[in-house]
Amino acid sequence: MTTAQTPELDVQPSPLALLLLGREADPKSERGVECPGDLPSPSDPDLVERARAAKAKLGDKVFVLGHHYQRDEVIQFADVTGDSFKLARDAAARPEAEYIVFCGVHFMAESADILTSDDQKVVLPDLAAGCSMADMATAEQVAECWDVLTEAGIAEQVVPVSYMNSSADIKAFTGKHGGTICTSSNAQRALEWAFEQGEKVLFLPDQHLGRNTAVRDMGMSLEDCVLYNPHKPNGGLTAEQLRDAKMILWRGHCSVHGRFSLESVEDVRARIPGVNVLVHPECRHEVVAAADYVGSTEYIIKALEAAPAGSKWAIGTELNLVRRLANRFAPEGKEIVFLDKTVCFCSTMNRIDLPHLVWALESLAEGKLVNRIEVDKETEAFAKLALERMLALP
Repeated sequence: MTTAQTPELDVQPSPLALLLLGREADPKSERGVECPGDLPSPSDPDLVERARAAKAKLGDKVFVLGHHYQRDEVIQFADVTGDSFKLARDAAARPEAEYIVFCGVHFMAESADILTSDDQKVVLPDLAAGCSMADMATAEQVAECWDVLTEAGIAEQVVPVSYMNSSADIKAFTGKHGGTICTSSNAQRALEWAFEQGEKVLFLPDQHLGRNTAVRDMGMSLEDCVLYNPHKPNGGLTAEQLRDAKMILWRGHCSVHGRFSLESVEDVRARIPGVNVLVHPECRHEVVAAADYVGSTEYIIKALEAAPAGSKWAIGTELNLVRRLANRFAPEGKEIVFLDKTVCFCSTMNRIDLPHLVWALESLAEGKLVNRIEVDKETEAFAKLALERMLALP
């Protein structure tokens, strides 16, 4: 994972080469899912041993975080695994670790940098590992949305609630405007808090989590929700529609969870009699309504741990995790299948592969800091304020 240079020619890597190597980001690229079938195996059989050696050399100086959606080849080197917020908090609880290597996507590494000390350095093995959902809400778009709400005369009534799966800029906007962050586990508590502060909520950036929480968990109607499209004038909404709404949902979604359809649910029920359908709340509303159980990644894992032997489950979340759970619980006689018949991975999560992890660890072991994720102090302050409001939720 080195860039070749010859002194005579002074060859410099091209922007494309740097992107492919994971040392540059491409914010304009469309990211989401890819459906390649099985993921390729690491090409270099020595990579596992090289990763072990570099990690051993670093010792307590490095702390490796692995998101549940990571490849097995990467997750084996994680000191802790979990969802994005749990991992960021785990990093903050390890102040002795000089380097935090985050095997996840960009917004997760930003959150880790916000919550860790100034002495700790957060590294993302591939800078092109972004998040299609987080990319669907930019700071400029959200500022323009707030102007629209102001012109409609309702901004003072609106409390922003932003999903953890958002950029540091969006978290900072939320903190600056009196709002809070939420996870898929505590979205209902966050919304209840927000409605105690104001009459309306601007929910960013995942429309499905916002809609499902409001309608399924809090008893609102679909008519209480409007969809703000940042690519249309005034979000594609009239001032009257904005004034009548309780939930102003941002037009964003997860490219993986958005693939699951009502047809997927109906098909799996026909194929596997007695199957339990368990989906993530980032799925479409009609999918959530048709499922037997709905919950966060941690909820999904705990539900399968508690499931009786011989039970059958169709899971609507990222494929790496589903396969890992299927293998884990197969000895207990639990049948676990992916909800969609098409095999699709989160393509940006899968950018963190073993070659990139080895390159990052070996670079750190040699004293070279690479791919550091650092949030500027003003953004960090307001983003941390929003995160602290979430931590204070009852």
